[in-house]
Amino acid sequence: MAGVEGGRGAGPLLLGVRHHGPGSARAVRAALDAAQPRVVLIEGPPEADALIPLAADEDMRPPVALLGHAVDEPGRSAFWPLAEFSPEWVAIRWALEHEVPARFIDLPATHTLAWGKDDAEGESTGKEQPAPTAETPAAETPTAETPPSGSPSASDPSGPDPSGPDPSASTPSAPGASEPGASDPGTDIRVDPLAVLAEAAGYDDPERWWEDVVEHRGVGERDAFAPFTALEEAMGALRETYGVGGHERDLVREAYMRLQVRAAQREFEDDVAVVCGAWHVPALRQKASVAADRALLKGLPKVKADLTWVPWTHRRLSRASGYGAGIDSPGWYGHLFGAPDRPVERWMTKVAGLFREEDRIVSPAHVIEAVRLAETLAVMRGRPLPGLGETTDAVRAVMCEGSDIPLALVHDRLVVGDVLGEVPPGAPAVPLQRDLDRSQRRLRIKPEALERELELDLRKETDAGRSRLLHRLRLLRIEWGEPTVSRGSTGTFRETWRLRWEPELAVRVAEAGVWGTTVLAAATAKAEADAVGAQSLADVTALAEHCLLAELPDALPVVMKVLADRAALDTDVGHLAQALPALVRSLRYGDVRGTDTGALTEVAAGLAERVFVGLPPACAALDADAAEEMRRHVDAVHGAVALLGDASGPGHGDTSAPGQGDGPGSGPGPGPGHGGLRDRWRAVLRTLSARDTVPGVIRGRAVRLLLDEGELGPDEAARLMGLVLSPGTPPADAAAWIEGFVGGGGGLLLVHDERLLGLVDAWLTGVPAEAFTDVLPLLRRTFSSYESGVRRTLGELVRRGPGKQVGTAATAAGIPGFGAELDAGRADAVVPVLRLLLGLDDNELVGVAG
Repeated sequence: MAGVEGGRGAGPLLLGVRHHGPGSARAVRAALDAAQPRVVLIEGPPEADALIPLAADEDMRPPVALLGHAVDEPGRSAFWPLAEFSPEWVAIRWALEHEVPARFIDLPATHTLAWGKDDAEGESTGKEQPAPTAETPAAETPTAETPPSGSPSASDPSGPDPSGPDPSASTPSAPGASEPGASDPGTDIRVDPLAVLAEAAGYDDPERWWEDVVEHRGVGERDAFAPFTALEEAMGALRETYGVGGHERDLVREAYMRLQVRAAQREFEDDVAVVCGAWHVPALRQKASVAADRALLKGLPKVKADLTWVPWTHRRLSRASGYGAGIDSPGWYGHLFGAPDRPVERWMTKVAGLFREEDRIVSPAHVIEAVRLAETLAVMRGRPLPGLGETTDAVRAVMCEGSDIPLALVHDRLVVGDVLGEVPPGAPAVPLQRDLDRSQRRLRIKPEALERELELDLRKETDAGRSRLLHRLRLLRIEWGEPTVSRGSTGTFRETWRLRWEPELAVRVAEAGVWGTTVLAAATAKAEADAVGAQSLADVTALAEHCLLAELPDALPVVMKVLADRAALDTDVGHLAQALPALVRSLRYGDVRGTDTGALTEVAAGLAERVFVGLPPACAALDADAAEEMRRHVDAVHGAVALLGDASGPGHGDTSAPGQGDGPGSGPGPGPGHGGLRDRWRAVLRTLSARDTVPGVIRGRAVRLLLDEGELGPDEAARLMGLVLSPGTPPADAAAWIEGFVGGGGGLLLVHDERLLGLVDAWLTGVPAEAFTDVLPLLRRTFSSYESGVRRTLGELVRRGPGKQVGTAATAAGIPGFGAELDAGRADAVVPVLRLLLGLDDNELVGVAG
């Protein structure tokens, strides 16, 4: 680097930067172009040196991150994120383009991860360490680069620190936290370098000061090293004033970096460039003996670590997502770094394009006026160029008409952004990750940072494969997709997923690698282990359902054995009733997924029998809360018994002939030896409806279910209601009975059967005044759950007086709510609509109707 010493001084070229700062990135590139060093040293884990060449791969697109994890405990991990505008990434790319060696010189991840392990095990620390997770890696090591307590940005994880947060730390330390190795608690206060410098310059906002002096400052044409010289002097003065706070780990890291710089100097003399956090530059410049530095590194804990590249997102660079990596506006900084000229005009054009995509009216005149307003605001505020604050205020005033609602879209989509990086296939990965990548390519389902919905038709092989993959990943706790309610269909052949790929899922994949080398093998092993370790019967039944959804035939026998054993030993009717619905739901997947559910049917039928026997005694002498919980169990069992009869017909392991029902509408039996389940369940409901020791909410629900099944006539239901609502029944018990009978969508029952409505009306008007206040909350809870149209109709009927309208269901023959004869004219009116819905011609529709 001959010829540049006059601008920067002798020795290695130390380039102090702010991590993820576009101004620092531009300055680093200019300084490297001017210095032309023979080696570039970068703050980062040395184990990743072998991964540096991948940065030149055409398939490598930032933002990306180095992921380091302990081999024996993959969940113990740390990230080193890099964006296109990160100075470290610029230095790596410059070195590769100029065929210059690039090396990482920070403390190895083998020690960083071990430090986190010690903290998690409760070694002597001055603060509570977070549990090791993908979002809060145990490798987090607080450094002087993190914003301090007591500073204006102490609560800001992105902090306006010129060195930014330590890239080896996934989250910043807590404000005011004391640090390991602190020799003096009084010096354990973190200093925010930018806050101090900004205050000295008369700024109350450190971020705004940084933008004015760095981001809005062009690279000096005369002296490319001047910014780094000034920043080094400022950091040196700050460290002389505030020290390092007694942070042993910072001292250790800096000792290791000094050793690496010396080694590079022996090989390349002074033709060495070092890119590191500005806070470390004075420490790297100071004279320290090799022996002293090695003494600091002696006896450090170690774990075996692996590193690789993983995709990252702008959202994960933002503090808004819970990950503090140095900035809260990565999209804005990416724009500043990438815009060749006129950044404000280009930004306003992006905003206008976004609004137009969302069908908002934005014209070129809006863009022009917004640019003018932003520039005017910058002049009024004494800024050299408009910053994010000025552009945001201008967009709010001109394009959003003063509203913050559309402005939130700009912040989410542009200021932060949903950019997802890409990593080349040749990057090291655990076998499970490679199998997942192959499955994603085969099924044409690409990970994306932007949340989207995926509709699956399980009758199609590709969609069925996608469903299996997503369900298997959920079993492995890799939450790439989340099932949601389908808007188009409620059939079992339809699934709707909400997909969003988060970078920390790479850690989940590494963790799941202990279960197997393929997604199928890992999910099978995980399901078997979860079955053995399940805490409740409901957990096992839910796991059986997941195994069917994920199509894990090898795991299902193990799960079924555990399920049968647990069901035989569990005597709690509530547990049995809670487990039965999930088990019966699983039977429905046999049709769509071609899974043999014969063994599952046997277990479900046996479980149902035990519920039938134990339910009546279990419903006696319950308080209000327990009665409400048991009422929910009764509803769940009722639905499960209906599904069990449907799912156990021909083609589901049932050898009985079609049509051999056990009662009206019962359908085929649940298999050999299990006929009559529906009849026995109806008998249980009759028992519940007649026992005085059963709470009113359960008795009322039992009557309602019998009425819905057609096992109880309207007259009998009215008689039972009349008995319950007689003056001899305590008002609270009567109100609970009404809640059980007409709650949960029973409003239409009262609309169409005015006899029942009249009974309720007569009872309610006769409730004594002293008891009315007690029953009012129950009644309001019941009737408030009805739709507004139902409530309005009921109000009109009550105002008119139930039973006074001629021709209503109260006087009509047949089923309440229906006329005595078919109305042919009204039926003919729906024929054209049915023809369109079913795709039939007139003749076919007549055949269907016949």
